[in-house]
Amino acid sequence: MQTTGPELSRKRRGPGFGALLWLSVANFSMGIDGYVLTGLLPQISDDLRVDSAAAGQLMTVFALTSAFAGPVLGAVTGRWERRGTIMTALTVFVLGNVMVAVAPSYAVAMSGRVVSAVGGALLAAVISAYVIAITPPERRGRALSIVMGGWLAATALGVPIGLVIGQQDWRIPLFIVAVVGALALLGILRYVPKLTLPPLPLRETLRPLTRGPILLALVVPMSLMCASYFCFTYAAFIIGPRTGTGYAMIAVLFGYGIMSLFGNLLSGRFIDRIGPLRVITVIISALIVFTLLGSAGLGLPGVAGVISIVVWFLGCATFFGGSGVALQARLSAMAPDSVALVIALNTSGMMLGSALGSALGGGAMAAGLPADALVPLSAVILLLALGVHLLLARRRGVMPVV
Repeated sequence: MQTTGPELSRKRRGPGFGALLWLSVANFSMGIDGYVLTGLLPQISDDLRVDSAAAGQLMTVFALTSAFAGPVLGAVTGRWERRGTIMTALTVFVLGNVMVAVAPSYAVAMSGRVVSAVGGALLAAVISAYVIAITPPERRGRALSIVMGGWLAATALGVPIGLVIGQQDWRIPLFIVAVVGALALLGILRYVPKLTLPPLPLRETLRPLTRGPILLALVVPMSLMCASYFCFTYAAFIIGPRTGTGYAMIAVLFGYGIMSLFGNLLSGRFIDRIGPLRVITVIISALIVFTLLGSAGLGLPGVAGVISIVVWFLGCATFFGGSGVALQARLSAMAPDSVALVIALNTSGMMLGSALGSALGGGAMAAGLPADALVPLSAVILLLALGVHLLLARRRGVMPVV
């Protein structure tokens, strides 16, 4: 991806910390929105007078809209000025959350979720594309990890706080999301420089959709998120019997968020040193090791069983948390002229993988398998991800191991 004039000079310097901070705040608002309502479905169901399944569709429609809208919007807006695109997407996202927060009916709430998903899908793609376009290659991993850290910080801090507040009124967390998003808008206007990239015909922008290696590469984020949500969705059934529910489970989930954030920051630094291909190899291999160790520890009694399953959960959190930046960096290097599109495709693959993992895990338990069986089965999905990743790395002539 080429830039000219002031943009080229700025790229040599990289974005200032203020720019990265406010882009991270925008991601923080999206992270809260993406998770907090899941824990408030009973209150939503009662207030909007729908059953639990219908309330759950507010999550489903957000994920599906994001998955399909992201690539389309990423391609269509590829020639727009980048800061303006970020602010437009964030404005749409905030308005969608306000719609849900004040919704007098289920239909209005559903419409608001669609609007917020459209804004969020474009926002997620264009923020990362902006950071990649304006950051020197040797600092790109760290810059992406700072911006991505906003999303992961939301899972560690924002979501638990939002859930506590939401017990009084499920609408309050959505107002919080809107306020945080509005503050991010002001910060982005003040600290994020404008960036205009050379115009690229839509046909060229869409070219990655015709390239087999890029489409095959999307199997990796889809498989990783499938393996993650295959177990994470039902973590209470795997961990709860060993640690107990209530505050113990909250503490473990809080630890998951913290370790995800740590893994994200660590991954960014190693990407700048050894490249995303090798980092992805290490991440998937470590996830397989932790999963196999966790599977072996499921049969251990007493304290040993508790320690082994918590180590599995937090170890996976670290490496799943570090995968997002590495996958974005790898795909952007494969299609440097269509970064917004391929990052949107990466996000779509992750969302579809999350939905698939939750569905497969639920189906396995409905078929009579115990929750503990999900842990070793997730290793099979991870092996698929590793196989595809190694195949692609070797086809590109790069040895993916350290």
